[in-house]
Amino acid sequence: MCIGIPMQVVSTEGTTALCRGMGESRRVDTLLVGDQPVGSWLLVFLNSAREVLSEQRAEQISQALQALDLALSGESEVDHLFADLVDRTPQLPEHLRPKP
Repeated sequence: MCIGIPMQVVSTEGTTALCRGMGESRRVDTLLVGDQPVGSWLLVFLNSAREVLSEQRAEQISQALQALDLALSGESEVDHLFADLVDRTPQLPEHLRPKP
């Protein structure tokens, strides 16, 4: 299984970008997302950018990955990393909602 990580563009060169995120730097292929300006956030899988992210979405993914790391080390207190979900009523996706 491959997990995407959010990374921020530091510099670009042709169809690649130097990106930083989750404590590391990588040269990332940007062919699938096109040329991105410095400061953009990308979801990166195996050194290939697959999606352009908002800063807010990049932070949510980073926190979810932190929660996964904590869970793998035996920690069960991870609610603080899901502030956008705690105390929220779950919503069905549009295609699963009953027709009026």
